[in-house]
Amino acid sequence: MLQVLPALETGGVERSAVDVAKALVAAGWRAVVVSRGGPMVRELERVGAKHIVLPVHSKNPWVMRRNVGALLKIIRDERIDLVHARSRAPAWSARTAARRANLPFVTTFHGTYNAGNPLKHWYNSIMAKGDRVIANSHFTAQHVLHVYRADASRIVPIPRGVDVQRMDPATVSADRMVRLSTEWHLPDGVPVVMLPGRLTRWKGQRVLIDAVARIVVERGREALVCLLVGDDQGRESYRAELDAAIRRQGLDGVVRLVGHCRDMAAAYMLADVVVSASTDPEAFGRIAAEAQAMGRPIIATDHGAATETVLQGRTGWLVPPGDSAALADALETALSIDAAGRAELAATARAHIVENFTVERMCDATLAVYADLLGL
Repeated sequence: MLQVLPALETGGVERSAVDVAKALVAAGWRAVVVSRGGPMVRELERVGAKHIVLPVHSKNPWVMRRNVGALLKIIRDERIDLVHARSRAPAWSARTAARRANLPFVTTFHGTYNAGNPLKHWYNSIMAKGDRVIANSHFTAQHVLHVYRADASRIVPIPRGVDVQRMDPATVSADRMVRLSTEWHLPDGVPVVMLPGRLTRWKGQRVLIDAVARIVVERGREALVCLLVGDDQGRESYRAELDAAIRRQGLDGVVRLVGHCRDMAAAYMLADVVVSASTDPEAFGRIAAEAQAMGRPIIATDHGAATETVLQGRTGWLVPPGDSAALADALETALSIDAAGRAELAATARAHIVENFTVERMCDATLAVYADLLGL
């Protein structure tokens, strides 16, 4: 099986590719991945898959055309039976190569793509042209159906999976939590609100800052720490905007930008409530799923796939996007839960994810798509 994606840096696309490659190898199949490379190549090769470097990330039409020939050679040399594209630029080359080799072609919508003009819509539409089109949530499946008029019989909703062995409260040692708490200078006994996610406007950091200002400054909550966990990825002006908003609202020391975290399982364990304040719909919403796997109360915006992963009032709360007042009310509710209520929520939340949103379920369903197309 050949998976094609732009790079193996970090993120949901890359993680899903590695997880599926691992499952393929475990099932006795050969897994080949083509990308421009990146730090996750080592992990991919550790699970027994083969990586081949090719500039499939490029949107240059001449490079994309050359990639067709290079992919055809890989298909022949590696005796590939099926091609799976996980991003738009690679998909254009991969589909042509697959058609020339008379192989099944699969795509995965890992997100909903902006299409401000007809040309962009046409460019995006390649992802709806697979023999099977995997959507990472039912929300994404409906998006593909209505926006790209894809044949419903070709769309397969396969929710993204959480590694519930890595995201397991029972496996996080006290030492890991202490190490991270010390690094972030967290005071003892103070509630922690956490928003994980790269620093970009649509992730809603500004909405959370406004909500925290409402409950700390306006309502007089005495002690609270709010952590914005994630890199700015070069968005220095947006980071400066967040810093200015924190200062302007008198939240210095309350809201903190702590950067990238390598141990998110420990980070979740330090949080009393996790927030996903995205103003645009999440195609899946990894944060909401991981927080529940870790038994943490989650507050998410009431659109996109969050409506599928969060059980309203049982594992968390859904609030209107961009509504800082509603988010403040939900934070107050979450922070007021007693120990018994938190224990009940934690058990329900983890059971919900283990039953419905695991890596194993995602991989089994993906391999079933492959087998169906190959007549196995």
